[in-house]
Amino acid sequence: MPLLSHRIQSAVASPLRKYIPLAEAAKERGTSIYHLNIGQPDLAIPEKMMKSIRAFDHKVLPYSHSAGIAELRDAWAQYYQSYNIPFTRDDILVTTGGSEAMLFSLLAVCDPGDEIIVFEPVYSNYKMYAAMLNVVLVPVPCSAESGYHLPVRAEIEKRVSEKTRAILVVNPNNPTGTVYTDDELKTVVDIVNAHDLFLLADETYREIVFDGETHRSLFSFEGVNPRAIMIDSVSKRFNICGSRMGCIASRNKDLITNMLKAGQARLSPPTLDQYVILDLFPDVKEYTKRVCKIYEERRNVVLGILKSEPSIVTPHPKGAFYIMIGLPVASADDFVKWMLNDFSRNGKTTMVSPCEDFYITPGKGKNEIRIAYVLETDQLKDAMEILVDGVREYQKNH
Repeated sequence: MPLLSHRIQSAVASPLRKYIPLAEAAKERGTSIYHLNIGQPDLAIPEKMMKSIRAFDHKVLPYSHSAGIAELRDAWAQYYQSYNIPFTRDDILVTTGGSEAMLFSLLAVCDPGDEIIVFEPVYSNYKMYAAMLNVVLVPVPCSAESGYHLPVRAEIEKRVSEKTRAILVVNPNNPTGTVYTDDELKTVVDIVNAHDLFLLADETYREIVFDGETHRSLFSFEGVNPRAIMIDSVSKRFNICGSRMGCIASRNKDLITNMLKAGQARLSPPTLDQYVILDLFPDVKEYTKRVCKIYEERRNVVLGILKSEPSIVTPHPKGAFYIMIGLPVASADDFVKWMLNDFSRNGKTTMVSPCEDFYITPGKGKNEIRIAYVLETDQLKDAMEILVDGVREYQKNH
């Protein structure tokens, strides 16, 4: 029997989804589960998109241009221009979600064995994309005690090597919910300029920022072009995760031209989805303002309940809709499995994501979990109270 590749065998299963079989078994036993393990918003699809779906009357559903239809690239460019980011249609490639945007970006800037500096904890799926391309992710640790903010320049810069090709910044951050300060972002810009590196900027959650703060794009800093690459998605901006619409944007013409080769290899992004999201962009700021208010209310519910248990390390996230917390347990993996297999309250339990796989450094994140606050407040309150009760019960028995 031929052996599978070392690359696929060494890849880790998604911490967001790897315990789905346990959740399914719990449901078969009659247990209701609050899913806080994955960033799947419960908010309704925008009605404008539904109207576009119903009105779609093309007789044929063809491949689109490999870079995406011109109308959507124009809409995305105008959206960026409203944030004073001067992209044009020719700077943008439409992708099958932000996931493909990251995969294409790594393909464009790295050869096998090259390195990308990341701030850990890091979105776990990015580890898989790196593994697919034999790219090495070099971690810079960030701590819960600091709210997962970036360390000083010297700590970042000492990870730069001859093989370093880029630094990746996810802001607002998934999985931590951290929003980086102007000084932190300026530090990263200074480093990539000093060492002639690419800058990968995942700004998917730019509109979801709390406490009166604002998001600053890395593209607003002088000297960042043409080394910067935007990785973006509408999944969370418009609550349409299943649409799988994302984009890459860069003012580096050579980069975009060469990335198009990857786009041509997969022929095109989904044609129907491109047409039916067009009408969402003109009202994006008004729409996301309402969405942001909803998530800030949910964040406050989560913080209020978590802080009732002193044994839980609870940072104060400022954006996205995630929080990473430290539990008084030796293994968050075991705790998550126990919550699904052995614990319920009034026939209900809560599912979260263990965080060891959000780290690259061995041994990190063993006692941390990520919570995605993607349920309406009454359900979220119940889910969080069940979680805290579970932590207390687990401590007694373990």
